[in-house]
Amino acid sequence: MKAVFDVKPGSGYDDDITRRYQFPGKSDYLAAARAAVGDWVLFREPQRNGGRRAYIATARVLAVERDANQPDHFYAYVTDFLAFATPVPFNRNGRYAETALRDITNPSRVGQALQGKSIRPIPAEDFAEIVLAGLSETLAPENAARLGLDFPPADFPPLPDLPGVAEDFDRRVEQLLVNRKIRDANFRLEVCRAYDDRCAVTGLRIVNGGGRAEVQAAHVKPVAAGGPDVVQNGVALSATVHWLFDRHLISIDEDYRLLVSHNRVPGELRGLFRSESERLHLPNDRRLWPHPAFVAHHREIYAGKAD
Repeated sequence: MKAVFDVKPGSGYDDDITRRYQFPGKSDYLAAARAAVGDWVLFREPQRNGGRRAYIATARVLAVERDANQPDHFYAYVTDFLAFATPVPFNRNGRYAETALRDITNPSRVGQALQGKSIRPIPAEDFAEIVLAGLSETLAPENAARLGLDFPPADFPPLPDLPGVAEDFDRRVEQLLVNRKIRDANFRLEVCRAYDDRCAVTGLRIVNGGGRAEVQAAHVKPVAAGGPDVVQNGVALSATVHWLFDRHLISIDEDYRLLVSHNRVPGELRGLFRSESERLHLPNDRRLWPHPAFVAHHREIYAGKAD
């Protein structure tokens, strides 16, 4: 059974929604979370605490376990987290995304209906519609060239326009969520947009006539090592700089300045880099800067190679 998990900025819960979601052990919460094990959930930010009042991401639930430090709380552990490049409004033009809320005849009672329902089941049709809206920019044919994505993806047939048209619609939407090409395209869209298509190391912004930026989206902590597909685990780099970064010939220090293995990086390349005393080009929104934990993971490998 699919579900919605509400996540409030600054709520005080021990959440890292790329890996875990903490919730109180209310019977209805626990039942809905356990029913979602092995299935997919949507993360929604309510308006409270500055939230975007939108569905912001999806993930698959691996397990639900009691919190050893707070026995009256539980964790839902998730995998395959995918943030939406386009957050999906809770209410679009007067239409709620969840069927249960559309069935409420008096819109002023929707807020009351959601009280005490921060975890709630959602029909597969609603889930699919929200996911496709969240990935609409990534999957748009006009964006295929700049995202490096064949359209339709060669290994993924086009979806019908509406849920229920094909018997395997739900399964195909779930396949889309784990398709590496689509995840990489979504990651590239988010990271390059956050960095304004500008290389963090050289500061250069080069865009061809077709609108494709020269810059690429690099994972700071590789997916193979458990790094998530989120902007905070990404950095925009030109192709050559990306190659150096992936091989840990360069890295990032605690103050977001460049670290360079001088005896292994040619001088003619170093001349293109920002000064090592100068902070890298980073997103205007500090919340989108590379997370210190991911940077520390990259830097540790860099230091080991430098020894």
